[in-house]
Amino acid sequence: EVQLVESGGGLVQAGGSLRLSCAASGFTFDGYGLGWFRQAPGKEREGVSCISSVGGRTFYINSVKGRFTISRDNAKNTVHLQMNSLKPEDTAVYYCHFQLNWGQGTQVTVSS
Repeated sequence: EVQLVESGGGLVQAGGSLRLSCAASGFTFDGYGLGWFRQAPGKEREGVSCISSVGGRTFYINSVKGRFTISRDNAKNTVHLQMNSLKPEDTAVYYCHFQLNWGQGTQVTVSS
């Protein structure tokens, strides 16, 4: 059974940083890419970033380029999202995603 468990969310002031983590289990972690999505209140869920199986390729949506960094530790079956220079518009529930599987989400709130 695939399990994805996010952590690291919280309340931070604009300009601050947070590091999200997603602990994965139930599949061959280093064989697949993973991604982070987010869903703000009243908005659709959107893809934020993804990373290839060995981390050599990454993708970011324009609004987070230069501020967010996705990485993975295949030895620990974990993927991270380092978020710097946070803005109020980054406020959302952030989800780890693998194929058709989602974690429970972690709330990120950025105050102005």
